[in-house]
Amino acid sequence: MPKFAANLSFLFADVPFAARFARAAAAGFKGVEYLFPYEWPAAEIAGWLKAAGLEQVLFNLAAGDWGAGERGLACLPRRQGEFVASVEQALDYAMVLDCRRVHCLAGLRPAGVGEPELEETYVANLRFAADRFATIGATVMIEPINSRIDMPGYWLDNIARGFRLLQAVDRSNVKLQYDIYHAQIIAGDLARTLEAHIDRIGHIQVADNPGRHEPGTGEINYPFLFELLDRLGYDGWVGCEYKPLTTTEAGLGWMPR
Repeated sequence: MPKFAANLSFLFADVPFAARFARAAAAGFKGVEYLFPYEWPAAEIAGWLKAAGLEQVLFNLAAGDWGAGERGLACLPRRQGEFVASVEQALDYAMVLDCRRVHCLAGLRPAGVGEPELEETYVANLRFAADRFATIGATVMIEPINSRIDMPGYWLDNIARGFRLLQAVDRSNVKLQYDIYHAQIIAGDLARTLEAHIDRIGHIQVADNPGRHEPGTGEINYPFLFELLDRLGYDGWVGCEYKPLTTTEAGLGWMPR
């Protein structure tokens, strides 16, 4: 059975962030993830984790001005200084939170910049991040996100490109974050992709399609995919990054099944 982590940016959102940790533990989760921790001191979050008996599974590097619509820095030329600062900030948090996975958002495709320059910038930034996080034994994730519905203009919006970029970056601690919801929209062919690339996948996330709600509300056959992950020997975390149809607890019936 996969290990499920609650994404606290999506689940238990009816209470303040600090209260979501205890709610996640009470619902049976053993790990948590979320978009960004930087609004709170790392030591404070570590206290919430310890009190709830939870493991910090994943968080994102800072993504630029999120409120203004930015969605990452890694592919953006002439912003490498900000990227370096985001790596150092995330490294500090990862050490305090004992977190061994961080996701590096690629960013939106900027106007007037050619693909070769974007890819060169991205690869160089990922190599820098990988080398810094290797010092604490942590892995950097890259995630293809669909640009058709959820994140228009996102540069890394192709599953095949994601695996090709892993080869270009050429660091053993850079792996693909395979969000099954995004992958279904981008390319489908979920089972064959998992079978072919499971060794290069370092984290999995789930939501159903359409709607990005809990498993069992849409077209994706999650019982089959969870059994497949067991057969493939996947022992990593599965992040629950979905929007509950009603309350989080009311929508958790899929998990024991």
